Amino acid sequence: MKLSAVAAFIGTLCANQNAEAFSPATRSRVLNDLKEMRMTAGGAGATPTYDDRGSPMSPPPDLPSLLLHNRIVYIGMPLVPAVTELVIAELLYLNYEDQTSPVTMYINSSGTTTATGQSVGFETEAFAIADVMKYIRPPVRTVAIGQAFGAAAMILSQGDKGQRAALPNATILLNQPRSQARGQASDIAIRAREVAHNRRTTCELIAQATGKPLSVVMNDCQRVKYLQPDEAVEYGLIDRVIRKEEISPLMKPSFITQL
Repeated sequence: MKLSAVAAFIGTLCANQNAEAFSPATRSRVLNDLKEMRMTAGGAGATPTYDDRGSPMSPPPDLPSLLLHNRIVYIGMPLVPAVTELVIAELLYLNYEDQTSPVTMYINSSGTTTATGQSVGFETEAFAIADVMKYIRPPVRTVAIGQAFGAAAMILSQGDKGQRAALPNATILLNQPRSQARGQASDIAIRAREVAHNRRTTCELIAQATGKPLSVVMNDCQRVKYLQPDEAVEYGLIDRVIRKEEISPLMKPSFITQL
């Protein structure tokens, strides 16, 4: 139906406030047409499409699903709870899907702060991801692209030894957590102790990953410390820098055969 009939009915209804002016048959017909239009708009009335073999074709999957099918996890935002939830869910799914094939995690994140330094998350978000990376059985490869700042740099270092890398123009930054404490002095003091604890935990994880003494890492995190990829290799945060000549020829992604 008829869009014209529905429009005419609504126009008449607006002009006549008394609904009894319409016969039950008219009202029933228009209501059915409205229901049909809603179903069509929602996709219920869409005509299915078929491929050359006569099999029904489903809508193409979204890009994150395609990456996940190739065991790729991408962190491209600050570590806010929604990002952490998705990353952990993907890692757990890949663990139960196949416990031997490696997982590749690409990191382009400013950590728990924005690019301007404003705090948007807590270090516990990064700790959760780091713990799950160690919890699952598949080896986890980490690759820094663009930036890996603060907590994101710590996650980068948590990849399997020998499987941590960065692209040539990535930037890695070590720093200490920022306090978001507000309110009474006692509340600020409690929060300050928690920030100090999180800072020590972050430095301990980095020290374990790099093989450096904890005191050295804590001293480096007192102020911001920028590391270029080659410097990050020397520091022990990553194992190699991926140059263009080292990139293997592109292969057809495995999901193509399942579309």
